[in-house]
Amino acid sequence: MYTVTLTKGVPDFSEGAVSFDDEGHLERGKTPTVMNPNDRFALEAALQTKVRHGGTTAVMSMGPPGYGEVLQEAMSSVYADELFLLSDREMAAADTWATAITLATGIGKVAETREQPDLVFAGFKTADGETGHTGPQACWCLDWPILTHVIALEVDEEERTVRAKRLVEGDVEEIETVEAPLPAMIVTDPEFEPTYRKAEHRLTFKDLREETRERAAEYEDHFTTWDHEDLNLDPDYIGLDGSPTIVSSVDPIPKAPAEREATVVEPGDEAGMESVLDELLPYSGRAAAGGE
Repeated sequence: MYTVTLTKGVPDFSEGAVSFDDEGHLERGKTPTVMNPNDRFALEAALQTKVRHGGTTAVMSMGPPGYGEVLQEAMSSVYADELFLLSDREMAAADTWATAITLATGIGKVAETREQPDLVFAGFKTADGETGHTGPQACWCLDWPILTHVIALEVDEEERTVRAKRLVEGDVEEIETVEAPLPAMIVTDPEFEPTYRKAEHRLTFKDLREETRERAAEYEDHFTTWDHEDLNLDPDYIGLDGSPTIVSSVDPIPKAPAEREATVVEPGDEAGMESVLDELLPYSGRAAAGGE
């Protein structure tokens, strides 16, 4: 089995240092970046597939050079063998459609230079755009079947099929079972939970974890970067020029209001420490039990 998991770096909103240019485009090179949280479920599905069926696991992202750290984190999560970054200035400021074209072309490049992927995994939306478009649009470019909101899956290598349980319209109360031929794309739901029922799978999981610790430490040795020329992409159809989406305005991200006040008490301030003790004593176990 050869699988590719799509992941993305998203702004670290907790840092409060999100940078935009004059036209309202996010300046990713100047913004702290973390791996998109929803991609972790896609990584777990890819890891389950690797544990059960072996083969090669790759992770792919489109973004600036700094995304190398995001891919390194993904390698540790999915115990990946290969990392691919699609990156150059021509790809910058892309909307979901231009991103999907680039990613689909990158997957095609993997098929040409490595091996035809059997499965491509994607998270169901990102923490910044939250459109949920990129995975399905990339699949449309590949002309593959797609299974969305997947919460469990089984692969039949002999029959070349994938069978999955999925939430119907994202409703946790309604689940259906669907099947598709390989290759296919899987968009995981946050309800996805990997399962390793067999002892051999749990042992394989442990062995892969040990192998990946060494590989992730030297992730540059397993890292490939392709620009638009490597992918033979016309700049008119990627990046900002290839994006039909128009950003009309960007609202600043407000800081959360302070909800608590703090009083600093120095260790040498006996009266202050006694005041703190008197305030906390009613909440202690001894007070609740009637102790002194």
